[in-house]
Amino acid sequence: MNSQSTPAWPDELFRALRALDVRQIAYVPDAGHKQLLNQALAEPSIEAIALTTEQEGVALAAGAWLGGQRAAVLMQSSGLGNCVNAIASITRACQFPLLMLITMRGEWGEGNPWQVPMGTALAPVLDTMGVHLNRLEDPGAAYATLHAAGTQCFAGGGPAALLISQRLIGAKAFVE
Repeated sequence: MNSQSTPAWPDELFRALRALDVRQIAYVPDAGHKQLLNQALAEPSIEAIALTTEQEGVALAAGAWLGGQRAAVLMQSSGLGNCVNAIASITRACQFPLLMLITMRGEWGEGNPWQVPMGTALAPVLDTMGVHLNRLEDPGAAYATLHAAGTQCFAGGGPAALLISQRLIGAKAFVE
């Protein structure tokens, strides 16, 4: 199968979000999510909501669930630090699903030393908070991995995160 007939992994993530009946996507703009965001913004059945901080996404997902809709929160790994308390407290106390798609930084080929600490700490922090972790490194597994995470999350299994490897999004250059 050539690259023209193989869907790109962001296309597969979007297809999985549609199959999971996600109707709201909260996001802080991020180059790693650009293709997925463009699809969400163009889709009339999905409300894409830009945030000023990732913590707002946790509240939006709670409100969506209370209103009978499913939401996903898109962020970069460095943004997780902005919402740790909200994830740890609100999702446990209110027992609502929180599906996060997180583009990783501080990993493979990272040239920005400021991204490394949160990139390294992210998985252990989420694991400590009881978030189900799913890692996407193989572009061919995008649909199945997100669909599995979303199914577990929305079926009452608690918060879930899809960690999108920096190998997929590409390393960004850092200029001092």
